[in-house]
Amino acid sequence: MNLKKFKISLLSALVLWSVLSCSTSTNQTSKINRFEVVTRHNIENTSFDTLASLTVGNGKFALTVDATGLQTFPEIYENGIPLGTMSEWGWHSYPNTENFELKDTYKYYDVEGRKIPYAVQWKEAGRQKDAANYFRENPHRLHLGSIGLELLNQDKSTVEATQITNINQKLNLWEGLITSSFDVENENIRVTTLSHPEKDFIAANINFDRFKKGLLGIKLRFPYPTALWGGDGCDWGNQSLHHSAIIAKTNNSAIFEHSIDTTKYFVQVNWTGNADLLTKEDHYFVLQPATKTTEISVFVAFSPKNDFSETTDFENTKDYSTQKWEEFWQSGGAVDFSATADPRAAEIERRVVLSQYLTRVQCAGNFPPQETGLTYNSWYGKPHLEMHWWHGVHFAYWNRTELLEKSLGYYNAIFDKAKTKASIQGYEGVRWPKMTDSSGNDSPSGVGEFLIWQQPHIIYFAEQCYQNNPSAETLEKYAKLVLATAEFMADFTRYEEKNKRYILGPPLIPAQESLIREITTNPPFEVAYWHWALSVAQKWHERMGKPINPDWQEIIDGLPPFAQKNGLYLAAESAPDSYENEEYYSDHPMVLGAFGILPATVKMDTAVMSNTFDYIEKTWNWTRTWGWDYPMAAMSATRLGKPEKAVDLLLKGVQKNTYLKNGHNYQDQRLRLYLPGNGGVLTAVAMMCAGYEGNTKQNPGFPEDWDVKWENLKPVF
Repeated sequence: MNLKKFKISLLSALVLWSVLSCSTSTNQTSKINRFEVVTRHNIENTSFDTLASLTVGNGKFALTVDATGLQTFPEIYENGIPLGTMSEWGWHSYPNTENFELKDTYKYYDVEGRKIPYAVQWKEAGRQKDAANYFRENPHRLHLGSIGLELLNQDKSTVEATQITNINQKLNLWEGLITSSFDVENENIRVTTLSHPEKDFIAANINFDRFKKGLLGIKLRFPYPTALWGGDGCDWGNQSLHHSAIIAKTNNSAIFEHSIDTTKYFVQVNWTGNADLLTKEDHYFVLQPATKTTEISVFVAFSPKNDFSETTDFENTKDYSTQKWEEFWQSGGAVDFSATADPRAAEIERRVVLSQYLTRVQCAGNFPPQETGLTYNSWYGKPHLEMHWWHGVHFAYWNRTELLEKSLGYYNAIFDKAKTKASIQGYEGVRWPKMTDSSGNDSPSGVGEFLIWQQPHIIYFAEQCYQNNPSAETLEKYAKLVLATAEFMADFTRYEEKNKRYILGPPLIPAQESLIREITTNPPFEVAYWHWALSVAQKWHERMGKPINPDWQEIIDGLPPFAQKNGLYLAAESAPDSYENEEYYSDHPMVLGAFGILPATVKMDTAVMSNTFDYIEKTWNWTRTWGWDYPMAAMSATRLGKPEKAVDLLLKGVQKNTYLKNGHNYQDQRLRLYLPGNGGVLTAVAMMCAGYEGNTKQNPGFPEDWDVKWENLKPVF
């Protein structure tokens, strides 16, 4: 290298070091051995544990497999963590034969003399109920196809799961690679499974002697959709209602077309070596290797268009996948709990590492994810925008803001629909949907349509992006979203002449969903979020060289303090019996979110909040909470200077705070995984380590005798 190039390289390195040293933090002098931290939590299976299925994916496409390394026995996992093959683009709707329109579901609520329509679920039989059911169920996310091993015994009978022995399966987190070994009739089978880092395809290498006897194949099956609330989305009946066909074929590849009503997508299968592609029955195909074959590599790609390029080099695909996963683990934040003697520290570290893997695999696409990610369908596969906070903000606090930003383009894409919704209801700006889909449509609901805490999220996300890159480019990219959102928020508030103040009033359901929509007024978290987000929107005006909005400022200054009684903050001003009525101390304890998720706002009294925290921590019905409530409460404890309580709550011993072997947050039999819990763990731990704006203490969320090492985390707002 010549001297000039060396000087340029040195200068570039110094600039990069300067940027990194200014934008990241650490509480130690030596770097964490990230390889050791990650790999000590590699997952191993030695049986068909139906709650321990493993997933490979890239954030917008994922495949979940059983102990064979593929989807060989999906039926035994139906009530566990199902074996899904899902993407962000794979959706289907049944034909709208009744020509339903969303307005068929409207129910009108009186707001200061105006009749405001909400799309709701109807109990009474009739067109309104049928329309509501249709728009809730459609569109629904598709299981794109089941990929498994076709295993036969010597007598050509089908191998059952109970006949599989000597299972040894491992997920190598550092490489994003699943290796599976098992025996059938004393013959060993080895499968290596991975997902391409960017494209919607998986690669599998299969090696064993049964090929010689024609006792193994690779099966590809296409299901009909279920359009049910949950499950893997597979209906293996109704074979006449959809169509699967091989539309192109060569010696080492084939392209399939699968069509359901007006939905159509394509699957390409490439393979190495000699093999025959057979049609076993409708929607059921088997790739049968030649009898002398002992190894085969298979690549299965999914696309809404027939636009494939061949990929038949397993080792190159594996090397590229390994490279990208290593880059992921070496970038962003890291936390090492190994120097802490308290045995609970190891469990927190396990949850942190596995949550990083799962959110990268399931939640890092171009759309807000559903709460069960790309594994199985909860709420028909639809995302909930209020949960986007828990799915996404941790990426920025772990210095992976680019993964958060991937999904923020969604808000631009649905902007016009959100503006139309606000207009129909008589509001300015944009009103974001709650339970929605990739196109931003509304889903009728007796709860979701009345939630409002998803509205400020995009302002929070945009501010995270600005803090990561405080530039004119960032302002230009997100200003439209920030300001239009603030317009709606300002217009949604109502001026109360009697008390000379602004209020948030009915109909609304706060994040604590047990409150009544027709009467709820001034729930503390929503009031705090309105104050915080409108204040940030004013900052965006100033950054763009514009005067602050005087109307917004009047609202900010005129929002009420949190209602209290007997020295405790209430669930809402309209709920004076918050701590006498059981319904008011179950569900999400969102009073804590007002000084946990958010910093102090609206003349909050820290002493009253501390008393409220202590009361809630002791008396709340924690069995009727959700997976993200525990990290949220830990964040509140951290802000209040209660690190012992932060740890206790993060690991609270209730069912919905269970984290399975594969890292998934188990809620109950209906909701066997819950990714907002994983995102919550990462956000809480970022705060417990790096603190929050204005905090000067190292590791403020951990007891003083905990030696927690971390690097490259950002303080929470």
